[in-house]
Amino acid sequence: MASRRSSPPATVVLFVRHGQTPTTGKVLPGRAPGLHLSDEGRQQAERAAARLAELSRVDAVYASPLERARETAAPIGKALGHRVKVDKGLVECDFGGWTGEELKALSKRPEWSTVQRYPSGFRFPGGESFSEMQTRMVSAVGSLVERHRGGVVVAVSHADPIKAAVAHALGTHLDLFQRIVISTCSITAVAYGPGGPAVLTVNSTGGSLASLTPS
Repeated sequence: MASRRSSPPATVVLFVRHGQTPTTGKVLPGRAPGLHLSDEGRQQAERAAARLAELSRVDAVYASPLERARETAAPIGKALGHRVKVDKGLVECDFGGWTGEELKALSKRPEWSTVQRYPSGFRFPGGESFSEMQTRMVSAVGSLVERHRGGVVVAVSHADPIKAAVAHALGTHLDLFQRIVISTCSITAVAYGPGGPAVLTVNSTGGSLASLTPS
């Protein structure tokens, strides 16, 4: 009798949101260049790097091309002994004409209710729709998984793209993705295996990550 083939091991993607910036929670920065980490954000990045360094293995570190993501990834790459690779698919949502606007002012717009309750039906003026952002992010993650089968990958990105990836992994409709919280420099882990994704942890900001490495 022929021996049964074992299933290929899962690939674990560790999503890291960039660290705090001077405008976090105040402005919708989007893809505008020139936004760097604050002092607190740099400290958050160092703490995230120390947590990730406790893992028995990490095969690669990727980051969104925006400065705040690359600055977060830098100490992580150094701690893990990997050169950070930029992946455009991990970039922030294109907020178009809303880029740089204060969140307080945006929350008063009639469209804000759609952004929160029916995001799958909203497109930022001159920018991306949430559906396009999710498709882009899921495709980017799929490419990383294909490239590092059975490995562990760090992907430094932004709140909305990570939330969209988590919603997709959970099989949750995009209209509910605003219920997912992704804090600055939090770590979210998803294992992508032949039977589909499994969400291991979401928005982790402390403690050991050792159990997230595939056995």
